[in-house]
Amino acid sequence: MRVHTRHTPGFGVARVMLAPGEAVQSATETMLASSFGVVESAPARGGRKTGRTVFTAPSGGGWVDLAPSGPGDVYPLELTGGTGWSVHREAVLARPGSVRHDPAWAPLQQLFGSDSGFLEHYSGTGPLVLTTPGPVDSFTLSPREVVTVRPEYVLAYPDTLQVRLRAVDPSGPQSLRTGEGLVLDFAGPGTVLVQARSRRVPKG
Repeated sequence: MRVHTRHTPGFGVARVMLAPGEAVQSATETMLASSFGVVESAPARGGRKTGRTVFTAPSGGGWVDLAPSGPGDVYPLELTGGTGWSVHREAVLARPGSVRHDPAWAPLQQLFGSDSGFLEHYSGTGPLVLTTPGPVDSFTLSPREVVTVRPEYVLAYPDTLQVRLRAVDPSGPQSLRTGEGLVLDFAGPGTVLVQARSRRVPKG
């Protein structure tokens, strides 16, 4: 699976190039167009449809164009199998079968407890296609260097980083689901990918 992007960073579209029989999973409504013969199927979990669609190339191969619902960038994050990545739960546009979603990954369970937090963990090999409301930026940290980032701007970070979640104001409102009232402290070595615009709608 190869990914080519266009119209970035304002209105990104990802063209996913598929080898014969290769498949990619994405939300149904993100499919803009595909080459002729690409087959769509809806996977089920526990007898219920997941809201995701698997696009499988025919014997001659093919492509699928995927577009986010709103403006912003698309960013192929290449997983090499050597380390996993924690990703903002609203950021995943598409993934191949060779990239695994790890809902029971222990460090995130330690970070959020029994709650479902604003991050998800992925591992494996191949391009994990991310979508962001603004251009992608990054902070490359040397050993023991620390940076603090608001959760709504975090896009992804590798397992090599040390991470601490803390409240901005312990007496104020906080949400593990959205990151409201919280910040993340990252200690290197490693690179934190951030998005230059927040997913959260400002309160007015």
